[in-house]
Amino acid sequence: MNGFTRYVFRQLFVGMVMVTAGLTCIIWLSQSLRFVELIVNRGVGAGTFLYLTMLMLPNFLTVILPIALFCVVVFIYAKMITDRELVVMRAAGVSQYALAKPALVLALVTVGIGYLLNLYLLPNSYRLFREMQWDIRYNYSHVLLREGAFTNVAPDITLYVRERTKDGQLRGILVHDQRSKETPYTLMAAHGALVESDGSTRVVMYKGNRQSVDPKTNNLSILYFDRYSFDLGKRGGGNDDRHREPRERSMDELFDIETATDVPKQDIGKYVMEIHKRLTSPLLALSFTLVALASLITGSFSRRMQTKRILVSIFVMVALQATVLGLENITAKNLALIPLMYVHAILPGIVAFWYMMKQPQLWPKSSSPQMAFGSG
Repeated sequence: MNGFTRYVFRQLFVGMVMVTAGLTCIIWLSQSLRFVELIVNRGVGAGTFLYLTMLMLPNFLTVILPIALFCVVVFIYAKMITDRELVVMRAAGVSQYALAKPALVLALVTVGIGYLLNLYLLPNSYRLFREMQWDIRYNYSHVLLREGAFTNVAPDITLYVRERTKDGQLRGILVHDQRSKETPYTLMAAHGALVESDGSTRVVMYKGNRQSVDPKTNNLSILYFDRYSFDLGKRGGGNDDRHREPRERSMDELFDIETATDVPKQDIGKYVMEIHKRLTSPLLALSFTLVALASLITGSFSRRMQTKRILVSIFVMVALQATVLGLENITAKNLALIPLMYVHAILPGIVAFWYMMKQPQLWPKSSSPQMAFGSG
């Protein structure tokens, strides 16, 4: 890299890191609010909550990186036009490609990071996120240990715990079992603990009683015990029972999705679309960069036209980003339209590159260089 390329690349890189970090924090905070109930109602610790939300970052970054790069390229090049830096470089004979090179290098780096995220980090992190979320939702150690609340752990079993100690003991336990409609009963105990083994969960209670009412005589029967083990049965919602989404499957699984037994035939299109989404979405970073460059460094550097060019580039970027969502829904239903995803990702970049590489008109023939540089 020459001095100009290093100078611009350094500004672009620092700016992109800052914009990406800012956008990521905003989205991460907004998405984290959805999981606050895990702390309040499920007894999840702050460390587990933080790890769970961090697993969502690769999912955010695949969308944030191309947009952050576009914003930084527009800002830095517009600033250099305002400061007349690009005017001087063009007057010195620097070509269009040389002016665009710092942004193109950073765009290629971003494309590489995008493929790393899409092909490896995203499916693995999202799979871990979904497994952890599922485990928290159905694991009795989180679901049942809710202080001062009646929890339906099964359609006919209700559990209440007055207090939960730091060492895992339960105090003030009440269990109501009405699986047998004819002989329902209630268990009450001073303290106990939750025990899990081989997928089966039991509540071991101490110093309590078992109460039931005879449906024929309506007599109350109370049985006192020192120790009682109540079997909750197999834990529902195991990871083996969970339907795995397209985003959490590896590329090998997606390419072989037609042989998968856990995917309905009508949903095959979503999984096939996911393959091509991962292959095309990183290319948007390069296309967005070329659109920004084509708008800003083509033609004369006039301040009067700068705002208009920026608005045009933003409009094109937003239109391309919005079109992505529509294409994903359409191609999932009609796989014959998958080539449109590649056209959408590549064609705008090709058109923008061709337009950018056109020889700019530095100044009108009837004007001097000094007059052209000083205009606007």
